[in-house]
Amino acid sequence: MKYISTRADKTERGFSEILLEGLAPDGGLYLPSHYPRVDAQTLQRWRGLSYAELAFEVLSLYIDDIPAGDLRDIVSRTYTEQVFGSREITPLKPLDGGIRLQALSNGPTLAFKDMAMQLLGNLFEYELKRRGDQLNILGATSGDTGSAAEYAMRGKQGVRVFMLSPHGRMSPFQQAQMFSLQDENIHNLAVEGVFDDCQDIVKAVSNDLEFKRRYKIGTVNSINWARLVAQVVYYFAGYFQATRCNDEPVSFAVPSGNFGNICAGHVARMMGLPIRRLVLATNENDVLDEFFRTGTYRVRKSAETYETSSPSMDISKASNFERFVFDLLGRDGDRTRSLFKQEVELHGSFQLAPHEFAKVAEYGFVSGRSTHADRLATIRDTWERHGVMIDTHTADGLKVAREHRDASEPMLVLETALPVKFAATIREALGRDPERPAALEGIEALPKRFTVVPPDAQAVKDYVARHC
Repeated sequence: MKYISTRADKTERGFSEILLEGLAPDGGLYLPSHYPRVDAQTLQRWRGLSYAELAFEVLSLYIDDIPAGDLRDIVSRTYTEQVFGSREITPLKPLDGGIRLQALSNGPTLAFKDMAMQLLGNLFEYELKRRGDQLNILGATSGDTGSAAEYAMRGKQGVRVFMLSPHGRMSPFQQAQMFSLQDENIHNLAVEGVFDDCQDIVKAVSNDLEFKRRYKIGTVNSINWARLVAQVVYYFAGYFQATRCNDEPVSFAVPSGNFGNICAGHVARMMGLPIRRLVLATNENDVLDEFFRTGTYRVRKSAETYETSSPSMDISKASNFERFVFDLLGRDGDRTRSLFKQEVELHGSFQLAPHEFAKVAEYGFVSGRSTHADRLATIRDTWERHGVMIDTHTADGLKVAREHRDASEPMLVLETALPVKFAATIREALGRDPERPAALEGIEALPKRFTVVPPDAQAVKDYVARHC
């Protein structure tokens, strides 16, 4: 399997090369040169596998430059009951009307990002040891990516993490998870701006090829293909749990800000998994919902990006969206580059031609948005009727899922995080505090270690250079 850029650079690269690289040299995102198709016989063979075995099968289709025995060992060490709390790893919880929650948040940092980040940490350590090399990870987080990355990378040989987050814009629990870490290889940089400023800095640094190579900069954001392909696995796992045979279609509802989580569903669908619809749910920052309704992708400025009670989706520039657009446009790298490099960067938006937008329906996407009032109502209703407590982002997904559900097929809502990460909104909705794991009691009171920086790429480069 080889990988190419979404922006017309057709140089083919192997998995291990792009694992450590992040963005392509032309500023595009990596995608496989083709999506391997999974036939009915293969689906049937996979149906009875454990999660780790399934992960090995899926990942083997995309990773052919790591020996099979080594990859199997990496995967089996990653997806264990001890780390993720259950034998199924991502168990389903039935609600009503064919809707089920797929639990993705039982890892070390209580968010779905652990599903991929735990694997990424082990892959990085393996590849760096194989090369005798080091890596400086530069990432941006709106809440959960940062802690998942830091917990996955802490103590890993040859790895340093420089994680950018919007200063004062995460929940107190999210901040405490990151800023309380005292490991020498972990650096938290609180940017005086919004998440999109953090993301823009990561891209600017990654596009400075001389700096990137001198300081061996890599990424863990979902722009890294390795992280996204790891997420493909739980779509297969959810499908097998929700169905009895492989001719049953299902739909998935996915809270989405940066388009990484639902892009993994798009990949699974392209591989042949019988997904009928991918239901994208946004909060008030509805740039993606607007696109799937109108064909217009319009990035909001910082002042137009709302601070909401589902803060991990307070994003107005979805970095993974370029991958889907590339596929939508028939893998036309020149057209994709024109839209993102010229239209978005110069004018802040693009509008697809009618014949281009008409093709969206072929990929199964529908969308909707949710507000703070919707989140409160959904959290309250789910607790009162089912005794199930959900976090704010999962509430966004569940609200939109109900708008698109079809009683004739299962609808799986991807859980985003555990409620404890957003306790203030849970108290507002339910009048009580969410439970938290005993190991995380009092985490907000721990000493914090972070550095406030301006929203400036050069300031971040200077910090990285001083600490390498």
